[in-house]
Amino acid sequence: MPADPPSASPARLSWFNSAPPRDLIAALRPVCAAPDWAGALVSGRPYPSPAALLAASDAATAALDATGIDQALAAHPPIGRPAPGDATSAREQRGMAGAPPALAAEVRELNDAYRRRFGQVFLICATGLTAGQLRDALRTRLGNSPDTERATVRTELAAIHRLRLTRLLADPADPAASPAASADPTHPPAAATTVSTHILDTAAGRPAPGIAVDLSVPGPGPGTWTAHATAVTDADGRCTGLPPLPAHTTAARLRFAVTGPFFPEISTTFAVTPGEHHHVPLLLSPFGYSVYRGS
Repeated sequence: MPADPPSASPARLSWFNSAPPRDLIAALRPVCAAPDWAGALVSGRPYPSPAALLAASDAATAALDATGIDQALAAHPPIGRPAPGDATSAREQRGMAGAPPALAAEVRELNDAYRRRFGQVFLICATGLTAGQLRDALRTRLGNSPDTERATVRTELAAIHRLRLTRLLADPADPAASPAASADPTHPPAAATTVSTHILDTAAGRPAPGIAVDLSVPGPGPGTWTAHATAVTDADGRCTGLPPLPAHTTAARLRFAVTGPFFPEISTTFAVTPGEHHHVPLLLSPFGYSVYRGS
């Protein structure tokens, strides 16, 4: 499982809040190439917590106009074809590494078909996804309308920005956060604790897109929870771009803002094992639901 740094360093958040604007904009460029996005994050300082910064990133991504989206997309290579020296994209697309030749060729063909249909690179938060899952996402999204695809792209951008900001805020003294260590296959980064989910509407027999999902972690006091991330399920009903959990976290909570007449909200709490990925799908019906640990 690809891994990103598990938590933000307080010193790095302090640096983010106090760095000269020019230096911070340069540091943010690899996260998102749209100048308006970086400008919004710089002007919004100081941030009291990493969660506040991530929320500001979500808002800045949501506010990007068509030009800003194009600027952000221009910095992303096609799936399976990161540019030489682009360690960030190579790490995020690690699921394509070692893909069978036939599968890799199919992904390339689907990438080309997507560009012909939508006039832009296929963008997905690829962290944690296998080559087969990336291919399946391409197949599914080729059937989207242009309006649906624009909304999906914005959601995927927000997830990517969250993951990259989390890495930027990791302690640079941590070898797992070191760009050199990440780029060197002989020194792979330490495994992070990650969470994803997938909502299936069993009454409709299809995935449930557009559902807001909140991820929380314990603390700071006994019996309390702290918001860690928010996301919206994509066209396939999935949330795959949630940022890694803080180090030493032993439990997590997912809250689903469903809109059914009987369940206006569903929450589930579960134990997590450090260094492992936890996929927790929700099977939803009008008068019942179930959650389980998937793969």
